[in-house]
Amino acid sequence: MTTTDTLLNLAYQMPKTELHLHIEGTFEPELMFAIAKRNNIPFKYDSVDALKSAYQFENLQDFLDLYYQGMSVLLKEQDFYDLTMAYLKRVHQDNVVHVEIFFDPQGHTSRGISFETQINGIYRALKDGEQQLGITFKLIMSFLRHLSESSAFETLELAKPYLDWIDGVGLDSSEVGHPPQKFANVFAECKKLGLSITAHAGEEGPPEYVWEAIETIQVNRIDHGNRALEESDLIAEIKKRGLTLTVCPLSNLKLCVVPNMDNHPIKSMLKFGLNATVNSDDPAYFGGYMNDNYKALIKDSGISKNELYTLACNSFNGSWLSSEQKSRHLKTIKELFECA
Repeated sequence: MTTTDTLLNLAYQMPKTELHLHIEGTFEPELMFAIAKRNNIPFKYDSVDALKSAYQFENLQDFLDLYYQGMSVLLKEQDFYDLTMAYLKRVHQDNVVHVEIFFDPQGHTSRGISFETQINGIYRALKDGEQQLGITFKLIMSFLRHLSESSAFETLELAKPYLDWIDGVGLDSSEVGHPPQKFANVFAECKKLGLSITAHAGEEGPPEYVWEAIETIQVNRIDHGNRALEESDLIAEIKKRGLTLTVCPLSNLKLCVVPNMDNHPIKSMLKFGLNATVNSDDPAYFGGYMNDNYKALIKDSGISKNELYTLACNSFNGSWLSSEQKSRHLKTIKELFECA
């Protein structure tokens, strides 16, 4: 019988890819205060501890309110570079070898920060991280769903000079009341531009939002997808299409999407044969990076060695890496598990 310690060691050692990560959600309080001071920005909280004490959320909107406050201190290209590089250095410790990260340009352009400033800082850090840490990457531009589709179109126009740097487009922010259908036209345009599509659906929103993500905006991947389990036809459709679900265990717990980790739906997803993956979402706010999420699943939900192996493989298979890159990482995972 595989012990908990053996599973934890495997989880820590295995190469990982992260497919659901908001770079603004990696903003650790210490760095937030440092950048606020550097930019001479007055801050609502008078200490790191005071800020950390505010990290208690009853729902998604509670979190978003603080999330947008935090990003308000990002003004210059170097700020976005420092934020991104801090994340890469942190996940390098967790043996993350590939990341596919979101950034929210509208959250910054609405404050007068140019698209160019944001993407130059983020992309420069990603390139340096690849060279210095060996972490490959894909960059995903997300539309904020609480804003209008016309605002999304404006953002897409700003992004066009940088499409060589952008691999996909996502949909995030407040889910309830803002179905994927609202953005059908802009995602159709993104498809024409050759961009991959992913969308948050079924975190707090109903199963209908997952259906819309699949059928209306024709996603290549589903972010969260928890509530898809409420409908057997939807489960079957996701499985038939081979869509990956980018699941975020500690995020689900922190935002009260699940009451506890004991019965986290990721085990049911695997049981149904869905391509579920483990991700950290907004780790600075939700109490854990990749290894922390795996640790919570191993200790509290009781995932098995076979389930851990499947989760590890699903993350690479669900990534936008090349077939050759996927095969190389999958070979490493297989060898690691065979020796355990």
